[in-house]
Amino acid sequence: MGKRYTIMVVPDRSSRVRRIRVSKKSVWSFFLFVIFLVAGISVATFHYFSVIEKVSENRDLKNQNLQLRNRLVILHQKVSSIQTIIDRVQRFDTKLRTITQLHDPKRHLALGPFEAQQTPEGVDAIDGVPPLVRAIGDNPHLAVNLLGKRLDELASEAEKREGSIRQLETFLRGQKARLGSTPSVWPARGWVTSDFGTRIDPYTGKRTMHRGIDIANQPGVPVLAPARGVVTFAANSGGFGKMIVIDHGYDIRTRYGHLSEMKVQVGDHVERGEIIGSIGNSGRSTGPHLHYEVEVNGMCENPKNYMLDD
Repeated sequence: MGKRYTIMVVPDRSSRVRRIRVSKKSVWSFFLFVIFLVAGISVATFHYFSVIEKVSENRDLKNQNLQLRNRLVILHQKVSSIQTIIDRVQRFDTKLRTITQLHDPKRHLALGPFEAQQTPEGVDAIDGVPPLVRAIGDNPHLAVNLLGKRLDELASEAEKREGSIRQLETFLRGQKARLGSTPSVWPARGWVTSDFGTRIDPYTGKRTMHRGIDIANQPGVPVLAPARGVVTFAANSGGFGKMIVIDHGYDIRTRYGHLSEMKVQVGDHVERGEIIGSIGNSGRSTGPHLHYEVEVNGMCENPKNYMLDD
C-alpha cells in the first residue's frame, strides 16, 4: 500500500477534528495541476497582452496608412494641376510657333513645337482608373514610388518647355514688327458655330471646305482688327455680304464676312483692337455671325492657331 498523508481540519469551536487521508500520488497530481494551471494562465495572460499590443499597432498602422493615402491624394491632385499647367504652356508654345512660323522648315527653324505625349498615368489603365490612383487605395507605398517617378517625368517635361520658351524669347526679341502685324486675338466675342475644315454646306448639303470659322453673336457686336494692317477691300462680296479684307504684310491677310456695317475704308491703316465693323447677317447667311479667315502665303489656315487669348 502506498504512502499516505493525513490532512487534519480543526474547527474554530470545539467540535470533532476531521481527518482527510490522501495518497502521495494525489498530492503530486494536485501540485502538477496547479503548476500547469498557473503556467497556462501566465501564457494566456502574455498572449492576451501580446494580442492587445498587436491590435494597438494595427490601429496605429491603419491610421498611418489612412493619413498616407490622404497625403497621396493631395499630392496626386497637385501633380495633375502641374500637368495641366505644362499642357497649357505647350499649347501656348505651339500657337506662338505657328504665329511666328518658327517651326517652318523653309526658314530652317524646324525645332518645334513639341509633340503632346500621353500622360504615363493613363498607360495600362484598368476600367479607366490609372495605376497611380489605383495604387493609392491598394498599395500606398507603391503609389509613393509611382508618384516619385511621375514627378521626375514632369521635371523633365518642364525643362523641355523652358528650353522651348527660351528659344522663342530669343527669336521674338527681333520680331516685334512682324508680331505687331500677325493676328493673335479674337476678332469678336461669341460662339464658334462652324470650325475650320470640311463640313456639310447648309445650302447645298454637300461636303465642302470651310476656310475660316464662324463666330455667332447678336447683330451689332463689334468686330476688331486682330493685328496691325491696311484695309484692301471693304464692300459687298456676293455670298459673304459686306466684307472687309486686311493686308497685314508678311504675306498675311484676314477676311471678315457677313458684316452688318463697315467702319473702315480701303486704304485705312488699322491697329490691333481697333473696331472695323459689326457682326451681321448680310450675304448668304443662316443667322447673324462673323465669318473670319486667316490667309498665310496664299493658303487659308485655321484661325484658332492665331488666337492667343482663348
